[in-house]
Amino acid sequence: MESGGGSGNKTTGGLAGFFGAGGAGYSHADLAGVPLTGMNPLSPYLNVDPRYLVQDTDEFILPTGANKTRGRFELAFFTIGGCCMTGAAFGAMNGLRLGLKETQNMPWSKPRNVQILNMVTRQGALWANTLGSLALLYSAFGVIIEKTRGAEDDLNTVAAGTMTGMLYKCTGGFRGAARGGLAGLTLTSLYALYNNWEHMKGSLLQQSL
Repeated sequence: MESGGGSGNKTTGGLAGFFGAGGAGYSHADLAGVPLTGMNPLSPYLNVDPRYLVQDTDEFILPTGANKTRGRFELAFFTIGGCCMTGAAFGAMNGLRLGLKETQNMPWSKPRNVQILNMVTRQGALWANTLGSLALLYSAFGVIIEKTRGAEDDLNTVAAGTMTGMLYKCTGGFRGAARGGLAGLTLTSLYALYNNWEHMKGSLLQQSL
């Protein structure tokens, strides 16, 4: 019986050594002297130091020359689609408000419901088309300016917004283009200021110190 138990232990030890589980056994005394760098002691169950399994870098591999952030061309699709959906939602709410206001003297009937529905559909399509066109122009100007200058910064944002406003309102003559450009310049400048507010606040604090 003892010989059978001994052969079983030998077999288990051989298999454990074959799969790397037996190898170098660590006692509690040996593990007591291992430094707890980063709270990752040497594992008594694996023959590998867990510190080598910690990944401090990104888990994805970027193509050669690619940026970690998406450029204007990649963001253009999201911008255009988001503006279209936002315009449709806002237009639908505005159409519902106008429809209820214009038909307030009518009793609740099928003609009134149809008129409200037509107003909702018309206003939704109008606002979706307007915001989608603005987003398309802004994204196109942004990509062109970025490729021309070879840099991506807030100057591209302000320039794209100004040119978008000027082109969108150019049918109103010089004054219309000037007003559109001023509106685009104001909106994009506020957007750039909002994005850099934390950085500007940190710079001001460092200068005050």
